[in-house]
Amino acid sequence: MKRLQPRATTWVLLMLCLMYFITYVDRVNISTAAGQFKSELGLSNTQLGFIFSAFAYPYVLFQFIGGWVSDRFGAKRTLIACAFIWAVATTLTGFAGGFATLVAARLLLGLGEGATFPASTSAMASWVRKDKRGMAQGITHSSARLGNAVAPMLVLALMTAFNWRFSFYLLGALSFGWLVLWYVTYTEKPADHPRITADEIDSLPPPTVRPIEMPGTWARLYRRLLPVSGVYFCYNWILWLMLDWMPLYFMHSFHLNIKKAVIFTSGVFVAGVFGDLVGGLISDKLLRRTANLKLARSYLVAFCMTMTGLSLIPVVLIHDPMYSLIFLAAAMFFNEMNIGPMWAIPMDIAYDRSGTASGIMSGTGFTAAIVSPVMAGYLIDRLGNWNVTFLLSIGVMACGVLMTFLMKPDAPFVARLKQMVPSPELESRDAVFPARR
Repeated sequence: MKRLQPRATTWVLLMLCLMYFITYVDRVNISTAAGQFKSELGLSNTQLGFIFSAFAYPYVLFQFIGGWVSDRFGAKRTLIACAFIWAVATTLTGFAGGFATLVAARLLLGLGEGATFPASTSAMASWVRKDKRGMAQGITHSSARLGNAVAPMLVLALMTAFNWRFSFYLLGALSFGWLVLWYVTYTEKPADHPRITADEIDSLPPPTVRPIEMPGTWARLYRRLLPVSGVYFCYNWILWLMLDWMPLYFMHSFHLNIKKAVIFTSGVFVAGVFGDLVGGLISDKLLRRTANLKLARSYLVAFCMTMTGLSLIPVVLIHDPMYSLIFLAAAMFFNEMNIGPMWAIPMDIAYDRSGTASGIMSGTGFTAAIVSPVMAGYLIDRLGNWNVTFLLSIGVMACGVLMTFLMKPDAPFVARLKQMVPSPELESRDAVFPARR
């Protein structure tokens, strides 16, 4: 029976997968529930866009803060605090009585979930081998997309059996359950885990001791990651357009009832599950075969973004629900293939501060989640159709392709070290770690 139990590294990855699943159910459940509370609360499409995007404002800020906090205080404590906040926020959404209270609940949810992915990346830097980073990021993010796919059907079932408010109460309880599991199962250092084996420890990166750095290190790292953040912005533009608006797109564009719209939406999101898995596996396989980080990360992302843009063209040209489902699913698949290589890049560039680096990338790139849903709602209200929205998204993908060639994942970031007391030993250390970007 002991042999049948998951290895410690596998168990940690499973816990992170479960967290990604829950957080994305809690993020996108509102888009399905909107079909019911929009009329109940008398909201316009523009107001819905602001409710959808309200999550992103604190989320962006706490991507930056949370990444640094997780590097400084550890992923365990960071994720415990985050889980408590997002569980409370999900529960409170069910008590909302109008536009203002829905916005407030979404703001609190963004506050709680803001640090989750950078903190997870910080945990993975210690618990995942270097040549498995793309795979680990792909698997965890595929769990997030599985949450996307399950959320519409789950929320619809709960709304049918009870009401839209009850769905938020139940999902909040699920979040509290994960918090307890994380507390009792995760250890900050792999060597401290009671079930870790010697061969697992030998395969993991050695523990790092971060030296005292010169002021301005964070700003230099931010500048170093600007192209990566820009590419991630383009990825998020498409992602959040689909996460927030797909159920209403199928309902309004093709006059489908909510049940059929949910089935179509889930079909689009299921394609993203496979995209995450495939992208991470291909990225790691390319890296093992070629030892070329540019090919395994940058060039693969350029290909995926090109295919995402091309997949949206038939959606504009052919007005048919089945064709829209097929090509939107293709766009989701290729867009999600970006996740594995993109989230591996912060670890490639700045392994010893992976939480901070991934927080910079995700926080900057996630600003698209603020702009994209509001822009879509505005264009739909003004123009009455989706063609301009999709054409704009194709242009965003083209910009992303161009920026991939500036990412340079093969050039590690090296911090300038602060010399507290001049000594030959410190001079020798500075020679090993020269000051450069």
